Amino acid sequence: MPEPFAAYVAGFEDLLSSGHGLHASVARAPKLPALTRDAPVCLMFSPHPDDEAISGALPWRLRAQSGWRVVNIAVTLGSNTQRRDARWSELCACCAFLGFDPVSASGETHHGLERISRMTQQTDRPHWGNCVARVAALIALYRPRLIVFPHADDGHAVHIGTHLLVKDALLRLGPDLQVYLALSEYWNTQSDPGLMVELGNSDVAALIGALSQHVGEVRRNPYHLSLPAWFIDSVRRGAERVRPPGSPAPEFRFASLYGWERWTGAIGQPMGGQLLPVGASLADLFVR
Repeated sequence: MPEPFAAYVAGFEDLLSSGHGLHASVARAPKLPALTRDAPVCLMFSPHPDDEAISGALPWRLRAQSGWRVVNIAVTLGSNTQRRDARWSELCACCAFLGFDPVSASGETHHGLERISRMTQQTDRPHWGNCVARVAALIALYRPRLIVFPHADDGHAVHIGTHLLVKDALLRLGPDLQVYLALSEYWNTQSDPGLMVELGNSDVAALIGALSQHVGEVRRNPYHLSLPAWFIDSVRRGAERVRPPGSPAPEFRFASLYGWERWTGAIGQPMGGQLLPVGASLADLFVR
């Protein structure tokens, strides 16, 4: 009989191997509720095409369970100029799968904004100012109740740049703006997330299926297959980051973590930690 822990690890290895047949052609988009004209808006700023699925657990649940409109702003289309047309097409397929609206931050579908980084913010004020103005105009246009974007130290220059870009746009819009902020994570975790959003099996399957629409990206690296592991580890971290250290783990299998602030008077006010089970109404957290 195999050693029990070795068998347990082998089960994970077998599961990953079996996932190689999971690609865009076999994915079936979930059925979603129709949107009403006055549906609340979640505005998501994605540094790259694919972040709308990787970091989209909260927007997804708002769209699928609460009937929110989710507008995904593609901040960039990646650094490979030869792939940008394809990446826009893949992004549109992913957003169609999730019921999100795809919008290019630049206003042009063949490219996004350029040079979005902390260095650009510090060294090229004219270019940065134009990008900030574009983002501020999008926020003013869609009047979101919730904005989702990366946290301040998300471990990738464009993710960090996207955080700075959105924060500068919020400041430009002035002290009368009131909106909730959810800070996503991927390349680097955050020490003080305020929300743990549970995902059911069908939610995780939807996000993997959506991520598989980025055909060119998952062909070179099948990272869509490791997405459940990311959500599993988020439960471990969130148990003692959203809750106080030493807290017992919730009875979640999968979850996604977000920072949580209410932007009011030109400052972000951190909100208390919340665990959001699958059956809980997320919309109740984001009341005007």
